[in-house]
Amino acid sequence: MTERQKDRPWLMRTYAGHSTAEASNELYRRNLAKGQTGLSVAFDLPTQTGYDPDHVLARGEVGRVGVPVSHLGDMRRLFQDIPLEQMNTSMTINATAMWLLALYQVVAEEQGADISRLQGTTQNDIVKEYLSRGTHVFPPGPSLRLTTDMITYTVNHLPKWNPINICSYHLQEAGATPVQEISYAMSTAIAVLDAVFASGQVPEERRGDVVARISFFVNAGVRFVEEMCKMRAFGRIWDRITRERYGIEDARQRRFRYGVQVNSLGLTEAQPENNVQRIVLEMLAVTLSKDARARAVQLPAWNEALGLPRPWDQQWSLRIQQVLAHESDLLEYDDIFAGSHVVEAKVDALVEECLAEIDRIQEMGGAMAAVESGYLKSQLVASHAERRARIEAGEEKIVGVNCFESTEPSPLTADLDTAIQTVDPANEARVVAALHEWRDNRDETRAQDALATLKATAAGDGNLFPATLECARAGVTTGEWAWALRDVFGEFRAPTGVSSAPVAVAAEEGTPLAAVREKAARTAAEMGAGRLRLLVGKPGLDGHSNGAEQIAVRARDAGFEVVYQGIRLTPEQIVDAALAEDVHCVGLSILSGSHAELVPDVLDRLRDAGAADIPVVVGGIIPGADAAELRRAGVAAVFTPKDFGITEIIGRIVDEIRKANKLDPLEVPA
Repeated sequence: MTERQKDRPWLMRTYAGHSTAEASNELYRRNLAKGQTGLSVAFDLPTQTGYDPDHVLARGEVGRVGVPVSHLGDMRRLFQDIPLEQMNTSMTINATAMWLLALYQVVAEEQGADISRLQGTTQNDIVKEYLSRGTHVFPPGPSLRLTTDMITYTVNHLPKWNPINICSYHLQEAGATPVQEISYAMSTAIAVLDAVFASGQVPEERRGDVVARISFFVNAGVRFVEEMCKMRAFGRIWDRITRERYGIEDARQRRFRYGVQVNSLGLTEAQPENNVQRIVLEMLAVTLSKDARARAVQLPAWNEALGLPRPWDQQWSLRIQQVLAHESDLLEYDDIFAGSHVVEAKVDALVEECLAEIDRIQEMGGAMAAVESGYLKSQLVASHAERRARIEAGEEKIVGVNCFESTEPSPLTADLDTAIQTVDPANEARVVAALHEWRDNRDETRAQDALATLKATAAGDGNLFPATLECARAGVTTGEWAWALRDVFGEFRAPTGVSSAPVAVAAEEGTPLAAVREKAARTAAEMGAGRLRLLVGKPGLDGHSNGAEQIAVRARDAGFEVVYQGIRLTPEQIVDAALAEDVHCVGLSILSGSHAELVPDVLDRLRDAGAADIPVVVGGIIPGADAAELRRAGVAAVFTPKDFGITEIIGRIVDEIRKANKLDPLEVPA
């Protein structure tokens, strides 16, 4: 047998960035020295949502979940001593993607790079932001225009760049089944390509160049066989759509190109060492099958459910990839699943169901119309509620969470305060001071002229990228660029999907939900209220709303009147709503790490308004020491990912309402 040439490994990345551009640059150079083959930039929430670090909504969020990039100076420092012409850089950025790519291009030019050789990816998928991740800024129409302008600009000037990474990753985290994940991602791709070709900015003969630069970013969950079949179905459907709908004849241009991050939200706080084998299994689903192998892989760290991973934790995840690629014989063989009856049957079934759902969305007017009507969001909220119900009932097993819960003490988490990396609370003030210094030292006339040109372009129909490049060169800040476009385009509040979500958990007599309903009804009666009222609030910029939505839906099903106004609220707005709606409890959901800053602010404002008796409960990724601090500050209860029983959480909220109103405890089991 002649020995075949070993395949090249996929790009190996680690999703990284925190605190400041300088700290993140040091981390990137260290990771590259360890054998990482591409960079994956995590931006903080103000950067993702178009706010400068000194904006009220940015408070507590600066440098938390990624690196703050406020202007060209930050981008220079982020990539100092990293030659961008030789790098493959992924930037997880959406609403402000055009702005960050413009900054990246200008830094590359300053390094002397040939920009036509720049390689990398901007995520730039706004649809999934409306549905699951919540870092959208502008309405669907203008957002699609920004995407279109960016794609056409890169095809003409940065031909090796992937201008969009259509992203089903967060759809799965928001509850999507494999059929929904494929169908919604493909519907987004159709909406984007239709808009690009309708814009008239790409000649007919270059359609294939556009399609060839469309890439995807997917989620690999722990259901190994299903996930691997999902990837094969994705490739088959993409080939069909690009050939039949867009007439692309070249098979290389029709290739389904995707990167993957395995499922972070499936990682558990309970027995977190189990996350290592979850990560390995999920990686295998997107690497074992050669015909559906990822082009780039980034793995989360075992402790992401606990907080921010340390460099050592990220190194462990990188080594998992390197062992598979370099020690195993995986890359020496053709597709090892070719001809499998089981795999073929599963892929055929997925393709058939997905094509039917894609047709359904097209009949509604396409992905953007299905976002605006709330159809896609309500479907995801319903799917997620059904999955949560299966977990709570024990039908879907999660080792260490709802089965096999007895455990030896873990040496990995023996000292929880050192098992994660923390961001210095003083970091934010330093970033804000540096921003003010940048503004003071720039050419103000040039900056204002650039912003005026940007607004004029936005009000017309020209491509927005050249005006954005001039803003980058002129020293404009992230917030100023976004506010100029907000002035023209307006802002968008996406549908929450809560009111239209069907009941997912039965409330027949004898069920846990029936007991909690009884408890809530009796409490409301004793207080002389028609129904208990719960305000679910998302302070700050954290857009991961899945947990908040599930609490809102279950509280509704337990008989509460629920006030949920969606994401991105200031503490002031939350307290104003709590007072106006005369609620009996305020529930705050924060996953970004800004709880230490924002929760005490809500408590102080309630006290100042004479409403200190309204109990405040908090849910999120909150380290134990922080949870204890919040309780000392006056928070009634803190819920973290280990509290997976939503019905039980609602029961505890009723208990806290009773306690706050000096009612005797009820003996109703919940």
